[in-house]
Amino acid sequence: MGSNYWIAWATGVEGRVSRKHMIGIFVLMSGGSSIFIFGRAVLLATISVETAQHLFCGMITSIFQAPISFFDSTPSSRILSRSSTDQSTVDTEIPYRLAGLAFALIQLLSIIILMSQVSWLVFVLFLAIIAISMWYQARTDPEYYITTARELAQMVGIRKAPILHHFSESVSGAATIHCFNQEERFVTRILGLIDDYSRITFHNSATMEWLCVRINFLFNLAFFLVLIILVSLARSAIDPSLAGLAATYGLNLNVLQAWVIWNLCNVENKMISVERILQFTNIPSEAPLVIEDHRPKPEWPTDGRIELESLHVQYNPALPMVLKGITCTFPGEKKIGVVGRTGSGKSTLIQALFRVVEPSGGRILIDGVDICKIGLQDLRSRLGIIPQDPTLFQGTVRSNLDPLQQHSDQEIWELQKMEKIGVLDRQLVCLARVLLKKKTILVLDEATVSIDTATDNLIQETIREETKGCTVITVAHRIPTVIDNELVLVLDEGNIVEYDSPAQLLKDKSSSFSKLVAEFLRRSSKSNCHWDIS
Repeated sequence: MGSNYWIAWATGVEGRVSRKHMIGIFVLMSGGSSIFIFGRAVLLATISVETAQHLFCGMITSIFQAPISFFDSTPSSRILSRSSTDQSTVDTEIPYRLAGLAFALIQLLSIIILMSQVSWLVFVLFLAIIAISMWYQARTDPEYYITTARELAQMVGIRKAPILHHFSESVSGAATIHCFNQEERFVTRILGLIDDYSRITFHNSATMEWLCVRINFLFNLAFFLVLIILVSLARSAIDPSLAGLAATYGLNLNVLQAWVIWNLCNVENKMISVERILQFTNIPSEAPLVIEDHRPKPEWPTDGRIELESLHVQYNPALPMVLKGITCTFPGEKKIGVVGRTGSGKSTLIQALFRVVEPSGGRILIDGVDICKIGLQDLRSRLGIIPQDPTLFQGTVRSNLDPLQQHSDQEIWELQKMEKIGVLDRQLVCLARVLLKKKTILVLDEATVSIDTATDNLIQETIREETKGCTVITVAHRIPTVIDNELVLVLDEGNIVEYDSPAQLLKDKSSSFSKLVAEFLRRSSKSNCHWDIS
């Protein structure tokens, strides 16, 4: 526009500048304009990439460091929506809209300045129009734009997450859906979710159109009044070439202001995605992985002695205590079984041992080291666990046995030569992975609850032979699993009921452990399963 203004001014009065001078200035201004446009594009692209990368890294880091309670209360579809849809908006849509907004704003302001060159009345008129436009957009009444648009944009994101969640669950459970002839119910459900999403999306777009129609009317009125001012002014009061240039650019005023409002509204709505990502960057994180001032010795733990001192655990300050002041000692190099009814606190005890849930009170000492004073990596890397639902990673058997590549091929082949773990089973591969680490403390968190009896016996026999000199804590659903352990801890409603050897507990027929054994035998007899617990 500057080069066009220069041509109009230079040719307005005969002999104002020479032709050579006029063309030279025009070329310089055109070249400078191209350089500024290129610089604007590079600057915007650089800032956009850096900002998007910073937001993404902050969100992913926060999610990776979040406690397990966050994943228990947050649907996976919500995390997926933040890291895909919202991040895509930050990566592409917001920079594109900002670029369009910057271009349109520069053009619009240039046209207003150009028209103001003709008459100061034009400048006053545009100030009034801009004030009315801002009033329309910034009113906080519920029936006006900005409040309604913000709520609708948030509702669009809320309605989209259930669609992704339902779709992913339907794909993963397609066989079950077909087996029970539930296709129609799932199709009806997904169509209902899509209808809800489409309804909110329509109203979100309609509010933007509502604002654009009113702003268009205001700028059309402004252009009409500008033309009246140009026509009514005396010929000697204005430069005809500048007046013609102002009228020509004024024809684009309506399109430019619509483009400004459209991009401004889009950027404002898309910024909801930034807010949603920032919510996930402020997740309370777990304890530090490493605390340099409290690092245990490289050989820790050596004995595997675990001491629980008045241990209190609760999952949330608003929830009741799950473990209520447990005090006991697990001697080193012993096999300890932990039993109890559902909800007694067995799994919570294991989670507290790995600091998946932080103790609310009391201490856990391993070989005299308070585990709450060391980093999570130093703690968890020194303990071994076979969970109830073990994980196999994509890749080879070797990569599953040694994912961190800390052992030689010879060590792995020696492990696989053992006949008992030659069967390629998820539980057995997980067992082999733990045995390869040679941890002093091994935890089995109901590791055999979902497998057959033969595999259960195989795992127990392997553990007895290969973990000599280790502390093994077994949280068991099947009572025979812990019968041959040296000690058994019986929990009930977060309290220690009994803690002694299985033989001593079985001598007392009124003990809680004896009652659990009798109840298990009754259930087994009804299902025609026979167990030897002698």
